[in-house]
Amino acid sequence: MFTGIVEAAGEVVSFQPGAEAWKLVVQAGATSASLVTGDSVAVNGCCLTAVQIAGGQLQFDVLEETRRLTNFSALHPGSLVNLERSLRFDGKVGGHFVTGHIDGVGTVLVFERRGQDHYLQVRAPAGAGRYLVHKGSIAIDGISLTVADVAGDDLAVWLIPHTIAVTNLREKRVGDLVNLEFDLLGKYVEKFLSLRI
Repeated sequence: MFTGIVEAAGEVVSFQPGAEAWKLVVQAGATSASLVTGDSVAVNGCCLTAVQIAGGQLQFDVLEETRRLTNFSALHPGSLVNLERSLRFDGKVGGHFVTGHIDGVGTVLVFERRGQDHYLQVRAPAGAGRYLVHKGSIAIDGISLTVADVAGDDLAVWLIPHTIAVTNLREKRVGDLVNLEFDLLGKYVEKFLSLRI
């Protein structure tokens, strides 16, 4: 479980297919300090298990399905990825509850400065608009954000300078892919309502 409050943007060292899984190595710096092998880390919002930790680098095994269903397919050495260690029971919940289970990949439609603020518009997968609520929560590449506008499957958020400075959003461009995790509560409500007789 995570909160969507990104700790740092790590840099991909390598991402290569292995005998049993893809091997993702990320230069994580201070984010790796208190981690031990087996700990969960949200990488671009996707919950992964750290299988090796050394010299400020984290190594993860990534299944082909995970690579295919996330924006990991676009990762290359030098790519920035958002990192968050899992929630501790004695920690703060500053964003919203994020599971690290990606629901789909969105496409950046607009990313621009508007006055002092930054505006990001993303097209979610077809039919995903049912999970989008004005002023509701969404995790974009693992970042807990508030939905400012919804139009069908398109959503928009406003970003503060701090978010851009500490996350991978600073390198995003129109057409880039982002991982999306919709608010857990909405998904459960939909499931419960579908089971009503």
